[in-house]
Amino acid sequence: MATAISGQIALSPGHVLNFRPGDKLFLYKGHYVNCGIPRTISAAGPGKGGVLERPTIERTTPGRESEFDLRKSRKIAPPYRVILHNDNFNKREYVVQVLMKVIPGMTLDTAVNVMQEAHYNGLSVVIVCAQADAEEHCMQLRGNGLLSSIEPASGGC
Repeated sequence: MATAISGQIALSPGHVLNFRPGDKLFLYKGHYVNCGIPRTISAAGPGKGGVLERPTIERTTPGRESEFDLRKSRKIAPPYRVILHNDNFNKREYVVQVLMKVIPGMTLDTAVNVMQEAHYNGLSVVIVCAQADAEEHCMQLRGNGLLSSIEPASGGC
């Protein structure tokens, strides 16, 4: 009879485990997939004793990191601002329509406020997002005839 067991070993009173000097129940050296090491116990019967076989230890592949290491090593991309510049060519209504079309989740009120700020101050922050998204939004605004640029956002979102 062979049984795979992880954690505490519970046998009937007649079963005995014989450990030899130098046998280790718990090994912790290097990277292991599981902390508990499965063992195989074969019991010859009541009162006959049991044999603890060597466990097979799963190691991570060299050069491959665990999920924890990957999450820790990933750098969070710094946020970027998409800036709308005032121009004397596009009507205000058109600017509002383009902003609502290009920027996901942009409401009419927000688009009007962004357009007004760019009109009176010369420029306005449209959205703060990841660099790749900022570049995409900027290109879409330019593709619709609006003047826009991006810059790193100091101080975060």
